[in-house]
Amino acid sequence: MSDLSGVKNRIIVLSGKGGVGKSTVSVNIAAGLAAKGFKTGLMDVDFHGPSIPTMLGIKDGSAVGGENGIIPVESHGIKVISISFFVDNRDEAVIWRGPMKAGAIKQFLGDVDWGDLDYLIIDAPPGTGDEPLSVVQEIKTSLTSVIVTTPQLVSETDVRKSLNFCRKLNIPVAGVIENMSGFVCPHCGETTPIFRSGAGSRLSDEFHVPFLGTIPVEPVIGEACDTGVPYITAHPESVSSKSMSAMLDSITSFINSNSTGE
Repeated sequence: MSDLSGVKNRIIVLSGKGGVGKSTVSVNIAAGLAAKGFKTGLMDVDFHGPSIPTMLGIKDGSAVGGENGIIPVESHGIKVISISFFVDNRDEAVIWRGPMKAGAIKQFLGDVDWGDLDYLIIDAPPGTGDEPLSVVQEIKTSLTSVIVTTPQLVSETDVRKSLNFCRKLNIPVAGVIENMSGFVCPHCGETTPIFRSGAGSRLSDEFHVPFLGTIPVEPVIGEACDTGVPYITAHPESVSSKSMSAMLDSITSFINSNSTGE
C-alpha cells in the first residue's frame, strides 16, 4: 500500500461514461475545497486524455524531484500531479497497457511528496478498468467516491456500472452528481432542460446513495475551462458555482460522518 500518511481523506471521481464533465467536476471540487481553507491535492490518472493541467492554467508545469519525492505543481492553491508533467510533448499520445498505468499510479501515490493534505482528489478516466482499480488496490482506507452522470439514459446505463464497481469493492459513495442538467440562458438566467432529466436521482434511489444535486450547462463553465480558472472561484455567484458549493458541503459532511482513519 502507498504511503499517504499525511493525507487525511481521498476522493475518487468516477463515471462509467466519457464526456460527462468528470474532470471539470474534479477540478471544481478541488478548487472549492482549497477556497474553503482545506489543504488539497489533485491527481490526474487519465493518462490518455489528461485535461486537468489545461483546466487549471498549468502551461509549463514539469515534475521535479525533491528531498521527499516528486514535487507536485501548485495552481490555485492545489497541489497537482499529471502525466503531462512527465512528457516532453503534451501532444504525444501515451500508448500504455495496464501494467504501465498501474505502475504510474503507484508512483503518483507513493513517490509524490503530497505532504499534509486534508483532501486528495483523484480524477479517474471513464469506465471501471485499470486506472480506478489500481487506485482502489493501492489505497486501502479513507477512500470515498463521487459519481458523475448526465441526464440521458445512455449515461445513466453506463454510470450504473460505476456504482456497481463501488458496491463490489466496498467503496463508500458520497453521492451522485447530475451534470449538464439544463441550460442557463446568459441573458435572462432561466434554466431550460435540453436533455432528458432525472438520471442522477434515479441512480441514487436505485443504489441507496445520496443525490448531491444538479449542475446546469452554463457559458461561464466553458469559459473557465478554457482560461484555466475554476468556475467555482472565478464565478462564485453563478448557478453552477452555487450548486457545486452546496455539493461540497454534502461531500465533506458524508466523509466526516463515515471517517474511519488509516
